[in-house]
Amino acid sequence: MTETTPGWLTSDELEMARAHMPILYVEAVPVRVDDSGEVISIGLLLRIGPDGTVSRTLVSGRVLHHERVRDALLRHLEKDLGPVALPRIPTSLQPFTVAEYFPTAGITPYHDPRQHAVSLAYIVPVTGDCRPRQDALDLVWFTPQEAASAAVQGEMPDGHAMLLKQALAHAGVAI
Repeated sequence: MTETTPGWLTSDELEMARAHMPILYVEAVPVRVDDSGEVISIGLLLRIGPDGTVSRTLVSGRVLHHERVRDALLRHLEKDLGPVALPRIPTSLQPFTVAEYFPTAGITPYHDPRQHAVSLAYIVPVTGDCRPRQDALDLVWFTPQEAASAAVQGEMPDGHAMLLKQALAHAGVAI
């Protein structure tokens, strides 16, 4: 019998796949917007990495086998921001950028030492109560100017700072 429902690969299967092919991810920049649709704040997660370093990141995760991109976005937003974040998934699934993460640093601004990954990046307005879950320690809302500051950008590893700058530019935020 063939398994047709989405599911996780075992650790060994994932390691094997990462060694042989790019893995598809989605990334979301959670934002709050005013009544005219202008971005007034950006939500950044505070996480502890496997090596113990603390950093600020975006909502991010793999797209599962047989899972729609829209469903993956919703799943990861709920996983990271909580079940009542009330994200408004864009009507068009065209990302604001495609980020290519390589295990070798310097090929692109994006780096993931575990794998070659391709990530579809979206700006997602959220209107509900956001409470970080899973491995996130906190969610902090920054003004666009604060998010673009050197201090905050310096806390974002592996190209997430570049991705955030691209999101702000795509949303027409003047910094």
